[in-house]
Amino acid sequence: MLSITKSMSLLGLEGYLVSVQVDVSGGLPGWEIVGLPDTSVREAKERVKTAIKNSGYELHSRRVLINLAPADTKKEGSFFDLPIAVGVLACIGEISKEKLTNIAFIGELSLDGKVNKVDGILPMCIEAKNLGIEKIIVPIQNAKEASIVDKIDILGVENLSQVVDYLNSRIEIQKEENNINNLFEEKREMYLDFSEVKGQENVKRALEVAAAGRAQCTFNWFSSDVEKLW
Repeated sequence: MLSITKSMSLLGLEGYLVSVQVDVSGGLPGWEIVGLPDTSVREAKERVKTAIKNSGYELHSRRVLINLAPADTKKEGSFFDLPIAVGVLACIGEISKEKLTNIAFIGELSLDGKVNKVDGILPMCIEAKNLGIEKIIVPIQNAKEASIVDKIDILGVENLSQVVDYLNSRIEIQKEENNINNLFEEKREMYLDFSEVKGQENVKRALEVAAAGRAQCTFNWFSSDVEKLW
């Protein structure tokens, strides 16, 4: 049986859609992941198998083939654990395939089924919204950051069982709410540090030189550029 789930990944600082295609069939048991996976993605099969088992779902010895499309783009990271697990469970009848329409999944799985935080959630959610995806399930630790993106429902989850129960309409998960204006108000009250600025090495260097030499006019000129980053 074949199931297809949506996920997102990163290419540099840009998000892009990944179609996680899972086929579960008879024959010689084994798991294989294709679609230019790196080591962390290939290791997903061990995390997913154990997480499914420890979440209480029966996974008999079968042949499982997972394709991450587009197949000509290298896949990196542990973003695909959750969509792979959902795809496998849909293939064995634990989840209705109709529930997978217009929803994306991002998350790393622990061996006990817990959904762990991942990096780069914001650009992935921005691209998901641009592609017209209506909902995206993310680790609960990423939900607040992801909810900065408007016009898409961000659903934070703690474990695989919670995802299955939601997709089978046994529980409801409230979408994460966030007010971006409040977020920036909180940011202004915090002590700002250069470590929070990505890149912009020339500007940061100019500020350091200006501060060290007490060149106040130069400092004011460059600080106006830095303020645009917040």
